[in-house]
Amino acid sequence: MKVILLKDIKGTGKKDQIIEASDGFARNFLFPKGLAREATNTNLNAIRNAQSAQKHREDVERQKAQETAAKLAGKVVRVEARGAEGGRLYGSVTAQEIADALKAQYGVSVEKRRVDSPNIRNAGEYTVTVWLHPGITAEMTARVEVAKA
Repeated sequence: MKVILLKDIKGTGKKDQIIEASDGFARNFLFPKGLAREATNTNLNAIRNAQSAQKHREDVERQKAQETAAKLAGKVVRVEARGAEGGRLYGSVTAQEIADALKAQYGVSVEKRRVDSPNIRNAGEYTVTVWLHPGITAEMTARVEVAKA
C-alpha cells in the first residue's frame, strides 16, 4: 500500500515522502497514530499544492532579503553608548543595541541573533554582518560614539 508520511519516522522515511508500506503496518500503526495517509489522488494533489505554496513563500522571503541586503550594504549605522572622554565605553555595545539602531535609522527589523559584531568596547567604526536569510548577508559599518551626558 502506498502511503504519504505526515511526520518523520526513523527507519521509514521523511515527512511528505511517499513510501510503500505493508497493509498491516499502515492500518495498525501509521494511520491510527496519525503518522501517514493513504496515497490517493486527492491527497497527492494536496501535498503538491502545499509544497508549491511553501516554495513560493520561500522565494518571496529570499527576494525580500536580497532587497534589504542591497539597501543595507555599505551603510553606516550610528550607535551611542555611555563612556569616558578617551573613547572607552563603560560597557560594550551589544547586538541588541545595533539591531535597535537599524530599526530606528533604516526601518529594518532584525533579531539580535542575526547580528554578528565584534566585541565593541571603544568608540570608533566596526564592521558588522547582518544575516537576513540563509546565504544572504549584509556588511555594514557600526559607528560607535560616546553619548554626551
